[in-house]
Amino acid sequence: MVMAVHGLFTKEMMSKAIAVQEIKHSPTLNTVIMVENFIKNAKNSIITVPEIKRNLPKQVNHYTPKVILEYLENSGKIVVTLKGITRIHNPNANLRQAIAKGIDV
Repeated sequence: MVMAVHGLFTKEMMSKAIAVQEIKHSPTLNTVIMVENFIKNAKNSIITVPEIKRNLPKQVNHYTPKVILEYLENSGKIVVTLKGITRIHNPNANLRQAIAKGIDV
């Protein structure tokens, strides 16, 4: 059993509180689309989180871009590296077919 003693919280209680807080700040679909479009239309091939935040048409919570970037990375649309964020998604059907028919070397 986990209990708070005299106002002190255990690691488990803090983890649950953080998880609940993250759920409260989930991004809207409109914000996800704005971030994705900015990455898609960026002039540079590598961009940073501050660049994304500066160029969005509206202000967003500090954690919102992080949640969106995690979603885009998990869905295979971007890669996040130490240098920055790069878009890797390519919807071209011909490219997908060529990759599928390719030979492993």
